[in-house]
Amino acid sequence: MIFSAQQLFSDNQAITATAISENVIDLGAPGTPPRAAAALNQDVGKGTPVPINVQVTEDFNNLTSLDVAIEVGATASLGTVVATQNILLADLVAGKTINLQCLPNGVDQRYLGLRYTVTGTAPTTGQIHAGITMGNQTNK
Repeated sequence: MIFSAQQLFSDNQAITATAISENVIDLGAPGTPPRAAAALNQDVGKGTPVPINVQVTEDFNNLTSLDVAIEVGATASLGTVVATQNILLADLVAGKTINLQCLPNGVDQRYLGLRYTVTGTAPTTGQIHAGITMGNQTNK
């Protein structure tokens, strides 16, 4: 996968508790075209699919499961879930790709990021690498 530093959510981020991604993307405030009465509606999930890749880069331990959610918000602390995936501990092994393929409809606020929600005991190992890509490998 080809990642851009500006579109990276997590760069081998250690997940030891519930947290948002170490990077949150500022999509900017939607502008108002000349002679228009209101600002444009913004939804980067519509139209051509925008691929994302979320991958486990270090085995997790202790927890029961991990929820990975794509979130948006009016501030960098996010808050509105637009898609989520629950992964059990048995699947949280290095190399596992989380099944969030593209940004969905509803990415319509200024900030975009991921939230990792730990269920069960806090892990002491486990890392995630995630971001927007130019395309995802599909020949598994």
